[in-house]
Amino acid sequence: MSQGQWYPPEWPERIRALASGALTPVPPRRAATVMLLRDTPDGPSVHMLRRRASMAFAGGAYAYPGGGVDERDARPVRWAGPSRAEWAARLGVDEAGAQAVVCAAVRETFEEAGVLLAGLTGDTVIGATAGEEWESDRRALVGRELSFAEFLDRRGLVLRSDLLGAWARWITPEFEPRRYDTWFFVAALPQGQRARNASTEADRTVWIRPAEAAAGYDGGDLLMMPPTISTLRSLLPYATAAEALGAADGRDLAPVLAEARLEGGELVLSWPGHEEFTKHIPTTGGAR
Repeated sequence: MSQGQWYPPEWPERIRALASGALTPVPPRRAATVMLLRDTPDGPSVHMLRRRASMAFAGGAYAYPGGGVDERDARPVRWAGPSRAEWAARLGVDEAGAQAVVCAAVRETFEEAGVLLAGLTGDTVIGATAGEEWESDRRALVGRELSFAEFLDRRGLVLRSDLLGAWARWITPEFEPRRYDTWFFVAALPQGQRARNASTEADRTVWIRPAEAAAGYDGGDLLMMPPTISTLRSLLPYATAAEALGAADGRDLAPVLAEARLEGGELVLSWPGHEEFTKHIPTTGGAR
């Protein structure tokens, strides 16, 4: 069993409550997260942040920039790349929902990493996003004083949806009090831009090769949630960021949702198709 899996101590009790009918699942909130890649001589590295230990959800775990969809993310924006209808078909939602998820992916990447997947035209990408004016707009987005549509309009920018590749979809288990229906995307770091730790939820960020991060997880040094380590491992075959982006269209976006069942006197927690995360929980004790 891998040693770096994020596993809160309250999970067994909540799983038992779900199995007995004492716990009613809360509806998941839509969210988006981006695996930001850059090429190195040893292959692509991915930008990861470590969530502060004080965070209620996944404190201390490594993750990617991302967050929940803001209802204002569905507001009309200047758009380049696949149409909203094409994205709707790819993501399995309606057109308004598809735009909101894609906008959330781009917005959250800017809010948490300072990287912006947008340009002055549909075939250009903005250069450096450093400086007080950019930082002022970023803070206004984080504080919800400014919608993403207003931000793009103010700067005359076009959202470059073609710079994203949809990679995976995971839904938080039904026994969790905070639940997210999260789409994972891949994107390459635009030339001239630099990623940084712009998130108040993270205490550090790293550029790390997927193989190195996976080894840290397997050794118990890097804490991660199942979706994070699963998507990291799925990046291992690709030698460049462009290769990974090129493979995105062929990725299966069927949602992965954990299942909890009673089996032989134990509660078994599993993620279908991802056996490495299976947990066996005695009906009177903790997990093993």
